[in-house]
Amino acid sequence: MTSIPYAIPRRRARHAVARRFEAAGPLTYLFLILVVLGSIFPLYWSLVVASHTNAAVYAYPPKLLPGGNLFHNIHRLFNAGIVNVDFAKALANSAIVSTVVTVSVVFFSALAGFAFAKLDFRGRKLLFVLVLATLFVPVQLGLIPLYIEMKHFGWLDNIKAVIAPNLVTAFGVFLMRQYIVGAVPSELVAAARVDGCNTWRVFWHVVMPAVRPIAAVLGLLTFMMSWNDYLWPYIVLNARNPTVQVAVSDIATVAYVPDYSLILTGCFVSILPLLAVFLLLGRQIIGGIMQGAIKG
Repeated sequence: MTSIPYAIPRRRARHAVARRFEAAGPLTYLFLILVVLGSIFPLYWSLVVASHTNAAVYAYPPKLLPGGNLFHNIHRLFNAGIVNVDFAKALANSAIVSTVVTVSVVFFSALAGFAFAKLDFRGRKLLFVLVLATLFVPVQLGLIPLYIEMKHFGWLDNIKAVIAPNLVTAFGVFLMRQYIVGAVPSELVAAARVDGCNTWRVFWHVVMPAVRPIAAVLGLLTFMMSWNDYLWPYIVLNARNPTVQVAVSDIATVAYVPDYSLILTGCFVSILPLLAVFLLLGRQIIGGIMQGAIKG
């Protein structure tokens, strides 16, 4: 009973903070508009240059409206005889790599996160610290031994060399572990075991439904990072079997004078799948996050 007088001011303070955030002023909207315009402008500029000839890059004053050469440049982009790169194959390779890596990272990260969060085994804390320690190791330090390993397997110039090192990430394990600790009560796991569930069934029927919101976020981030990855695919692949980022890089080095309209056409086309993923899944991902927050 003595805690009631203290709870009322706290509630009032929370409501006051909420009203302050909801009452956004003109400067807030102006700032958000500037941020949105600054984020959209690079994509719009790529579209403008991609819809003109290469001369548009050097035009003064610069052209700010799209032209009529977009489909012609796209036709040139997918003509391997012109760009000396199979761009269609590059898109297919990136789609395969990003999809496989995303599914694998979400599944194995959830599995490892469940083990670190809810299973009691010897050395659990030490292993988790070692997983986190890998986040502090620069990726560049592992390129040479990883390249030697891929060469030993005979996977150079094959997308398996891009997929295999990225099947699970320390960030994904950490994210899943932290979410499972709060979203899956230990009592629920114990109740599932009392009902006769083994560890695998507890993971599949209890943990996986609970982690869907964060799994959607991790999947989106992983797909985006895998699609945009350039350094490792550039090292292990070649122009005959590239990913989309390697293909755009190869297009930039085909001619002595770079054809920026063709390069930015490749950049614009490579962005479209990411935009499609955001448009199709963005609402479901945000809805899942909000649903998980309300349940918490």
